Amino acid sequence: MAAAGNLITLVAALIGVGVVAQILSDRFQIPSVVFLLAFGVVLGPEVLGFVGPDSFGNALSAIVGLSVAIIVFEGAFHLRIGRLREAPAATLKLVTIGAAIALVGTAVVVHYALGVGWAVAALIGALLVATGPTVIAPILEVVPVRNRVGAALETEGIVNDVTAAILAIVIFEAIRQDVRAPGELFALFAQRLGSGVVVGLAVAALVFYALRYVDLSPGNAPQNARLLVLGGALVAYGAAEAVATEAGIAAVATAGILLGNADVPYEEEITDFKGDVTLIVLSFVFITLAALLQFEYLVGLGLGGLIVAAVVALVIRPLLVFVSTTGDRFTREEQLFMSFVGPRGIIPASVATLFAVEFRAEGMPEVANVLVGTVFLVIFLTVALEAGLARQIAEFLDVIPMRVIIIGAGDVGQTLARRLENRGENVVLIERDVNTVEQARNEGLTVHHGDGTDTEVLRSAGAENAKIVATTTGDDDVNLLVSQLAESKFSPETILARVNNPDNVDAFEDLGVRAISSVDATAMAFDDYIERPSLVNWMNEIGHEGEVQEIEITSEDLIGKTVAEIGPDLPPRCLIALVARDGETVVPDGDCTLERGDRITFIGDNESVAEALAFAHPDEN
Repeated sequence: MAAAGNLITLVAALIGVGVVAQILSDRFQIPSVVFLLAFGVVLGPEVLGFVGPDSFGNALSAIVGLSVAIIVFEGAFHLRIGRLREAPAATLKLVTIGAAIALVGTAVVVHYALGVGWAVAALIGALLVATGPTVIAPILEVVPVRNRVGAALETEGIVNDVTAAILAIVIFEAIRQDVRAPGELFALFAQRLGSGVVVGLAVAALVFYALRYVDLSPGNAPQNARLLVLGGALVAYGAAEAVATEAGIAAVATAGILLGNADVPYEEEITDFKGDVTLIVLSFVFITLAALLQFEYLVGLGLGGLIVAAVVALVIRPLLVFVSTTGDRFTREEQLFMSFVGPRGIIPASVATLFAVEFRAEGMPEVANVLVGTVFLVIFLTVALEAGLARQIAEFLDVIPMRVIIIGAGDVGQTLARRLENRGENVVLIERDVNTVEQARNEGLTVHHGDGTDTEVLRSAGAENAKIVATTTGDDDVNLLVSQLAESKFSPETILARVNNPDNVDAFEDLGVRAISSVDATAMAFDDYIERPSLVNWMNEIGHEGEVQEIEITSEDLIGKTVAEIGPDLPPRCLIALVARDGETVVPDGDCTLERGDRITFIGDNESVAEALAFAHPDEN
């Protein structure tokens, strides 16, 4: 009883520390894995000695296995097939060509830098293929990158978690059984992947049938639905493991993807419940595994270990990202961000720990030490530097765009979306017509299928993080309702609405919505072509050659100076066209003195305006 009591106290304490790590993550906008690993080291034998290798007895393997099953299922459940269309070519390449580059490249550097055999080097290489949702998701929570970047990183993490685990167990079994023939290795891989997929399909079908067609109870149906899904994940893992070792991860991933993309009832309640459970499990496992690490494993690697970590993070990762994303819609800055933000997560840590236990039991402690030391060294360095500095890296590369939600993917909505995306903004369209959704996606736009007058649809499209909501449908009633919902539920900085009937303009403006009358806009366009043809021709090139941008000045180099004094410091082919202050906008003369809080409009070519924006408001860049 005393041992059981100590175990309960230990588990409760680790969960409590994990909750503190999550709170600190939200408070300081740093991915939670950084705090989880730090707390694990402090609680481990190298510092406080609160947790040690013998703390869990023989239960460690089962605890870690079930925990990983829940974590992988959670990540797979959130993987929406629709999001894969945002970066289809890059996603496929990342989980195939990219994974192969990571496996081979890591195995080569481990073999030569650490002097280990090819089999052990390949085992380490297989484990370090995985980034994983456990480290990617916390990064994306604090770094709101463009949707195509987030989709590619999330998908890579989830798929590679599964393939890395299966590859690793195949190589591990090959080492133990001295299997070398490629045919036998492929058979081991196919057996585990196939078994997992089949079991995952079966469990997902049973859970879906129960959720859709069985009356779970009149009073507690949401609660029973949550428990059914969680139980299904654990059953899928256990059943697949009974068929073939390490097939469980493939099973829970398969079940999670299928159920997450199916039309299941109580989906919101299920998602919230799983999220809370996963948060607790993730905190517990990450802290536990970090606490089990002994520094002598890291020190024993010497300079070779640092070389491995540096090459994995600074050479192999950028290489596989650029090979996988070249020719797609990613900017160079986004490619660099993906290259330098690829920390390793829970799958390498957990599987390496379990393999080490087996190697030591079979009298191979040197292999166990190299395996654990190398994997954890890469995890520590990539988490500390890449996850810990992810937001700073994103800000330096300027890959955190302004999120704009556009309701209505018709001609007006798509044209606006393309113009904004050409300037680097993160645009999400919402459209309920299936054919229009497909057509817009074929044009390379990010489109969320749903009704824009539904609060949950707006939320799922990212309205909570949107600075601008623009409703561009041909129905004024829809546009007015969307504007009211956006203002009351999400409070973006700006709400824009297309008004088709000029008599309705007052109704929109009474809500504080910036109304854009189709009649007035069309008439103004005709007038501009008649009276200002050169200006119209130049304006049509905005986003290609010319640019007009407005920004609030914060630079001390501008405040208190006149436009004439600032002129020589501005980039060539760029002018200050307008100055807005206290609700009034004027064309400034040379004696106009700029004040803090003024909003100035730059006009010029693309590169010059971009430089001027950085000069006027350096905090934005």
